[in-house]
Amino acid sequence: MRTDQPQTIYLKDYQAPEYLIEETRLRFELHDDQTLVHAELQLQRNPARGAGLPPLVLHGEELELLAVALDDQALAAGDYQVEAGSLTLQPQGEAFVLKTSVRIHPESNTALEGLYVSGTMFCTQCEAEGFRKITYYLDRPDVMSVFTTTVEADKARYPILLSNGNPVASGDTEGGRHWATWEDPFPKPAYLFALVAGDLWCVEDSYRTGSGRDVALRIYVEPENISKLQHAMDSLKKSMRWDEDVYGREYDLDIFMIVAVNDFNMGAMENKGLNIFNSSAVLASPRTATDAAHQRVEAIVAHEYFHNWSGNRVTCRDWFQLSLKEGFTVFRDAGFSSDMNSPTVKRIEDVAFLRTNQFAEDAGPMAHPVRPDHFIEISNFYTLTVYEKGAEVVRMLHTLLGPDGFRKGTDLYFERHDGQAVTCDDFIKALEDANGADFSQFKRWYSQSGTPRLAVSEQYDAAARTYRLTFRQSCPPTPGQPTKEPFVIPVQLGLLDGQGRELPLRLEGEAAAQGTDRVLSVTQAEQTFTFVDVPERPLPSLLRGFSAPVKLSFPYSREQLTFLMQHDSDGFNRWDAGQQLAVQVLQEMIAGQPLDTRLVEALRTVAADESLDPAMVAEMLSLPSEAYLVELSEQADPGAIHGARRQARRTIAEALRDVLWQRYRSAREESRATPYQASADHIARRSLQNAALGYLMLLEEPEARDAALEQFEHADNMTERLAALSALVNSGFEQEKAEVLARFFEEFKADPLVMDTWLSVQASSPLPGGLARVQALMENPVFTLKNPNKVRALIGAFANSNLVNFHAEDGSGYRFLADQIITLNRLNPQIASRLLTPLTRWKKYGPARQALMRAELERILASGELSSDVYEVVSKSLA
Repeated sequence: MRTDQPQTIYLKDYQAPEYLIEETRLRFELHDDQTLVHAELQLQRNPARGAGLPPLVLHGEELELLAVALDDQALAAGDYQVEAGSLTLQPQGEAFVLKTSVRIHPESNTALEGLYVSGTMFCTQCEAEGFRKITYYLDRPDVMSVFTTTVEADKARYPILLSNGNPVASGDTEGGRHWATWEDPFPKPAYLFALVAGDLWCVEDSYRTGSGRDVALRIYVEPENISKLQHAMDSLKKSMRWDEDVYGREYDLDIFMIVAVNDFNMGAMENKGLNIFNSSAVLASPRTATDAAHQRVEAIVAHEYFHNWSGNRVTCRDWFQLSLKEGFTVFRDAGFSSDMNSPTVKRIEDVAFLRTNQFAEDAGPMAHPVRPDHFIEISNFYTLTVYEKGAEVVRMLHTLLGPDGFRKGTDLYFERHDGQAVTCDDFIKALEDANGADFSQFKRWYSQSGTPRLAVSEQYDAAARTYRLTFRQSCPPTPGQPTKEPFVIPVQLGLLDGQGRELPLRLEGEAAAQGTDRVLSVTQAEQTFTFVDVPERPLPSLLRGFSAPVKLSFPYSREQLTFLMQHDSDGFNRWDAGQQLAVQVLQEMIAGQPLDTRLVEALRTVAADESLDPAMVAEMLSLPSEAYLVELSEQADPGAIHGARRQARRTIAEALRDVLWQRYRSAREESRATPYQASADHIARRSLQNAALGYLMLLEEPEARDAALEQFEHADNMTERLAALSALVNSGFEQEKAEVLARFFEEFKADPLVMDTWLSVQASSPLPGGLARVQALMENPVFTLKNPNKVRALIGAFANSNLVNFHAEDGSGYRFLADQIITLNRLNPQIASRLLTPLTRWKKYGPARQALMRAELERILASGELSSDVYEVVSKSLA
């Protein structure tokens, strides 16, 4: 059992580095059983730290030091000190050259940090602190250096040798080996370093920037995947154009490269000029990737490309500022995806994910501010709070400033800080200075954790024709923050009359109305806004577009929610009114009451409305997820939640049977008549088609079974085939289920990403016997614990998406997950710690489940030497 607590790092203790690295020269000798890394660093004393020559302390982990020289003088063993995690020596002058040679073992690196082997290629992942597993270095984001990298390897096995920047030289050496040198002229921190060596094929294209420069674009993959790259290439070119048009950001190198890697802990990495992607985030073809996968590829390609400015050219000073680059860039990629697809559907998807997952994070033991003030293991803070809530914080700034003001602020930010490592405060200051604004109070969003609650009440005075809205904000205590100061909460709203028309909005003291849709800034714990010249009691449409990441409460009646579903001009709020209505009905059913037929009739109206975007109809037909209902519960009963939701869906299917068949047949007929396109209108049609099929299959009728089998058999794309497969897997048609699973496996068993979906469909099935199915699938040759995608597809899907089976009353699901975490702690600590999330939320459940979940957390803690990743999450969960 671990007895020593890992060191906690605090933001308040930040100090600038004692030394800076002006230039970094690296030479890699890649071999099957070892890799030699030779580093030449030009260092100098940091003038910001004053006079004197303190010891130089370099980071380094799992390195075998072979040689070290200072200004070309070889150092003896007594001239330096090697400890776990560091190399310390004493410089003799303010500027000097340090040379080191180390031996590392990428071939046995299962943690997938630093340099490692994936399949037949060498690749790297250095964010956040992986570079210290490559060579001794000042591995911190505020040390920025220009890099020259030479890679040497066997030419036959590794004909492609890549690193950051532009290629400058290459050649052959003895023994059938060759080398290539790359120069990156832009200073960068070590976390943005990248190296790839392998037998790779590439798709090549070019892009002409707004200033007329031609940029070579290359996407590298292993040969069997060469046919799955066109969508990623198209997405890249769209991203480059969009960033120029919307943000004025032009690409700066002569070449931009992406490499697809099968074994990768994250989605992708924005290394300067050489992005390394999880293969799931770059490979897409209609036959093997769903619409959602196509949109994910488009979004991630954009996200990593946008990092070239919001993360690379301007990077974060320290890891506490992670949301400076991630939250800002998630906001940017969300804007891009909205422009490429349906803005309303994109917003619905983002908010549904935020409410279900990030709100749960805010309410759990790992709750932290968007800018954390401490951590044990930085890898644990690549969280939904930093990314998704961080993006919502930037979105609120955009809402408060407007598009033009926000653009002025970001222009100043990039101009002022190009080539620097900066803080969230620097970002805010640029927005303030460009617009003459004061965001002092707004910055509480960066320092206070938790999800604010916003309770709204109304008062209408018919005689005075005034309408008052009173807002009361509060935020529950979170670890280390028992009390909170008021936030700045932008509330976008409209007022509807009895016919659903939007009323002009004029606040008390204003000379005239200012449109029918506006933003109010709620800045006090309690604050009232009075609208004048209001001819009748209005119905408020509040928090339009989800203008702030808060939990809103307003005493809407069910009739009012139905009215908003039918009349609100804000598409997001139409959907949200339906979700609020569904939540109320489902919570009653969980408590044992019958289904309120007003929900059924509201959905009947939606399903029959052919004027609505089919994607919106599909979203509005989707009931709140089981995970979201758990998040809304004080003490969740997963079995009751699953039963109520399934019964509601079956009742809706029975009542809407005719209109669902009409929508399904119409969409399916059009799908059969037109070739696949990953365009917004085609995606919308397929989403409604598959939503209708999902409902109809609940009726367990031969007609629906036959429709699912026909769709599985004849669909020309993975979206429709996977929807049919999923519907059959979750049905009672046992023979057909077994047949389609076997056929799907035989057809796609050589494609790792498609096999991930095959695993997930079965792991997520709520039918009885879920754990036994997962355990059997772990024995299938397509599964391995060493591949993060496989772990997420099978174990992650079971624990996060199959609540009724994972939360079995005997605790078997908890024991299973704990066993996997204990094993993965030794193999891949990052993946192990991320799998812990379901167990960390033990307080959401009743006493019996709480005791079982706590027992498994305690067993993990007592299982032996834990990585800092796992130790931090487990210890905080038990605290």
